[in-house]
Order: sequence, then structure tokens, then C-alpha cells
Amino acid sequence: MTQEELDAMMSGEIDDIDGLEEESSEEITEEPAPLNGSVDDTLPSGYNEGTSHHWPLPATDENKMVHQLDDVTKESEAKASEIFDIIEVISNDLMEKEENLGNVVEVITSNIELFTTLSKKFPDVEAFKTQLEKNEAALEDTNETLEMLQTSGDSIMSVMDIMQYQDIHRQKIERVINVMRALSTYMNTLFEGKIDDEKRVSSAQHIAGDTHNDVASTDDIEALLEQFAK
Repeated sequence: MTQEELDAMMSGEIDDIDGLEEESSEEITEEPAPLNGSVDDTLPSGYNEGTSHHWPLPATDENKMVHQLDDVTKESEAKASEIFDIIEVISNDLMEKEENLGNVVEVITSNIELFTTLSKKFPDVEAFKTQLEKNEAALEDTNETLEMLQTSGDSIMSVMDIMQYQDIHRQKIERVINVMRALSTYMNTLFEGKIDDEKRVSSAQHIAGDTHNDVASTDDIEALLEQFAK
């Protein structure tokens, strides 16, 4: 029902409300097709592919901000814990290999001392010289490998230090969540009323000057009449 029809009814020019309601319902334009071709109670009236850019995202579990942030903090904490476990295993393996190579260095150093003494006492024996050269080369390679393992161990420690920032980021997100929840509680308190929503008079769907074609239902009209009667 339009405002003009409602005014005519209030002035007594129209008596048949039911007939008027049926006539008005025929004038209502067809509602736009809902998004994805199905009706979703979580979507606002008139929400479809053509008008989606006029609306914020529907309040589904996938779009609820605090819900999503809670999932982010929970998942990131779990993944960070897994990464720390893997890094710890790698670090322990590197330390174990460093210890093993330290033992190898001791053996090779001992061999070098032995073949050095033998080469001096028996300069004509080429085998002593050959073994001395091989052990010296092996010691050099072993020291380079040991140095690489130590550098890798330092890099692992740096990674663990950097990963500590993940906990700081989680705390920042949690602080944002707490602020959002506090704002939500404040806004709910700010808009709180003394009258229950069930006891409120329903809002008019059409007011003079509106450009849409929404009409007042029979229930709206009866509620409005009751309000005027009071």
C-alpha cells in the first residue's frame, strides 16, 4: 500500500482493506533473483550478483571478523609450534654431527702427526708421504664441513629468534579482537532500549517521498491504526 492509499483509507474514502491489499500486491515489482539462485536468510533483501557491490559481505561464518581472527590466531599458533619442533630436531642433528666431526678431526690430526714423523725418519718411503698428504687434505675438508655445520647452527638460532615475532603478532591480533569485542559490547549497550522489540510498533515500509515500491502489509496497517487509537 502506498502512502496515498493509506491517506485515503484514513480519510474514510476506502473501506475494503483486504481488497486494497490484493490490488496493491499486484503492483509490486518482481524481487531481484537471489544470489546463486537460492534464498538465503542471511542475505539482505534485494541482494544479488548485480547489487552485491552495494552491500557488505553477508554475516556468515566465513565473513565474521572476530570469528576469522580467532581462527587465524589458533591456526598460526599451531603451525608455529610445528615449525619450532622441526627446527629443534634440525638443530639437535647439527650439534650431534658437529660432535662427530670433532672426533674425526682428532683422529686425522693424530694420523698427520704420525705420518709426519714417519716421513722424516724414512724419507725414501713414498707411502708415508702420500698418506700424509691425504690426511692433510681430509683434515682441511673436515674443518670446512665443521665450519659449515656451525654456520648452519647459527642460522637455525636466528630463525628461532625471528619466529618469536609470530607470538608478538598473535598478541597484536588478540588485542585487536579484544578491542573489537569491547566496541561491540559498547555499541550494543549504547543502542539498548527500555522497550522490548516485540512490543514496538512496526516501522512503516512506505513514507511519502520514498522512491521504492514497498507497500504496507495488513499487519502494519492494523498496528498503525491501533497506535492512532491510543
